[in-house]
Amino acid sequence: MAILWSLVVIDPLIILSTILCGTVSIFCTLFDKTGNTAIRVGRVWARSLLGFAGVKVRVEGLEKIHPDGKYVFCTNHLSYMDTPVVLGHIPVQFRFLAKRGLFQIPFMGTHLTQAGHIPVPLEDARAAVKTLTLAAHTIEKRSVSLLIFPEGGRSEDGILQPFKDGAAYVAIKAGVPIVPVALIGTREILPMGSATFRSGPVTLHIGDPIPTEGMTSHDRKALTARMREQIVELLQPAREATPSAPLR
Repeated sequence: MAILWSLVVIDPLIILSTILCGTVSIFCTLFDKTGNTAIRVGRVWARSLLGFAGVKVRVEGLEKIHPDGKYVFCTNHLSYMDTPVVLGHIPVQFRFLAKRGLFQIPFMGTHLTQAGHIPVPLEDARAAVKTLTLAAHTIEKRSVSLLIFPEGGRSEDGILQPFKDGAAYVAIKAGVPIVPVALIGTREILPMGSATFRSGPVTLHIGDPIPTEGMTSHDRKALTARMREQIVELLQPAREATPSAPLR
């Protein structure tokens, strides 16, 4: 029954919302080259997806960040629903670092590019470094934040994977705090490899921002380790509720 409901009701609504919001977003970029309006439209899209799927999001730690601040947000990655949850509930102007393949999808790619999100060529290490430098300049030039999934992709089994140090590199290069974020429950809403949406609760837990003043690129591995430790701590309640799913 859940599969049928998802296919007949939820999926069409999500597709319709994506088309409508994407069209409005692209139109807005004709007049607003900053991408800020596109992000506001994106928030409407994100909340519509969560509403259609019956997802209730609880946010913890929002008082730790300032709406006008510049940060690098780093979160665990469990599901395609992670981005809508973050986009819809962190009221900061931010852009994404996403794999380049997403930018090659018709319509979606146009929206991502026009809104100012940044494609990462994962298959080319040298180009990826240049992209990280560009990301740091974007934070400074546009006065925006960035969202990065330091695992580099979704976790197939829900276990926290090793972190890449690109996020730490960007934060240090831009001189902005790095903010650990833990997502709990998105894997149950839309598991990897599934097209069936399930309703349920999700928790977005924002950790303490880690300052990067005085750090150099040589400190990126230590910063990455510190940030990962904080995310592990934020995920601890979920681990205690499901002892068979270790985080490390």
